[in-house]
Amino acid sequence: MSVTLKLARRMIQGRDMRILWKFGWNFGFKGMRSVQKFKRRLKDGIHFPPFIFISMINSCQLRCTGCWVDVSSKRQMIELDDMNRIITDAKKHGNSFFGLLGGEPFMHPNLLEVLAAHPDCYFQIFTNGHLITPETAKELRRLGNATVLISIEGSEIVSNQRRGGMDVLNKTMEGLQNAVREKLIVGVATSVCQTNIDLVDENWLRKLIDMGVMYAWFHTYRVIGPLPEPKLALTPKQVLDVRRFVVNMRKKLPIGLVDAYWDDKGQALCPMATGVSHHIGPSGAIEPCPIIQFAKDSIHDSGGLYETMTRSEFLSDFRTEAAKATRGCIILERPDIVSDLVTKHGASDTTQRQTAFVELESLLPRSSQHLPGEEIPEEQWMYRFAKKHWFFGFNAYT
Repeated sequence: MSVTLKLARRMIQGRDMRILWKFGWNFGFKGMRSVQKFKRRLKDGIHFPPFIFISMINSCQLRCTGCWVDVSSKRQMIELDDMNRIITDAKKHGNSFFGLLGGEPFMHPNLLEVLAAHPDCYFQIFTNGHLITPETAKELRRLGNATVLISIEGSEIVSNQRRGGMDVLNKTMEGLQNAVREKLIVGVATSVCQTNIDLVDENWLRKLIDMGVMYAWFHTYRVIGPLPEPKLALTPKQVLDVRRFVVNMRKKLPIGLVDAYWDDKGQALCPMATGVSHHIGPSGAIEPCPIIQFAKDSIHDSGGLYETMTRSEFLSDFRTEAAKATRGCIILERPDIVSDLVTKHGASDTTQRQTAFVELESLLPRSSQHLPGEEIPEEQWMYRFAKKHWFFGFNAYT
């Protein structure tokens, strides 16, 4: 039996059928349709991303090394009415998928109300898992329109060190088990760095499969924020090793493997530069991406989200200049260009600490996922087909 069929069988056997329907329709069919509408808009020179990521609150119980979010500052969050307004506006233009980030999204008092208000959408919740209680998991199952992507950063010792807490891994695993028990679609994410690169391993993926996890996301640690840790950054060879591992495991194991930084040919891409996604911070600021904490526009501007984003000269300039400079991460490779764009547009620091520009000026250029001549194309037909049609460069790099 092929890996694709084995994965499909795992999904069917281990999931609530209502949850599968929501996933297939709201995320699968409508998600593909939203990308098609995005492509049609691009022909008219209109940029409105099909995927929007929203950091709905800054608060978090953990203090992860290298985190760029003001988790220790006064609580800042997007209120329920504003969440409903921006999602409703995006839906009018074909959007159906939203990534919910923090801080810790489950600390937002209205998270479940947001999901309930939009049964025609699908949400991916980026979480440490500590607040996924049995009761919360039951409600997520009842709603049926969200997947939880739970961060696991290594062994118990590494988790405590990286995430600034005690008993971090056990609490995360408890939340994961609560979610799996309710037959939710559960993913595990790892910010791969020097202390946990051992998780890029076939045995680890097999353990996730045994636990009932349906997909995994390995993304590389980025040296940014108020307390960056350059010693944690991967070498270019290690980045290629992670990429090669993901491509190989896609052919071998029945677990979904997500990546957002390479196309079907193995060429690097930046979702922000292609225009396929942008980010809204907990203040309502509309940012190019989660790690570029500067903005000229806000959800509170008159005219609505669609009008604000499609008319934003700041976002437009960022997309254009980033694509000209690199297929990789512009803030890693060319922090000088980011600094110039922020200065040119008079963009505001969207952090509460108000030190983002100083942090930006102190960054040293380093490599990202763009390693010309080292491309590793997709080999598994399903991923290759999906990326070729719904997640690629969108002519950003011409």
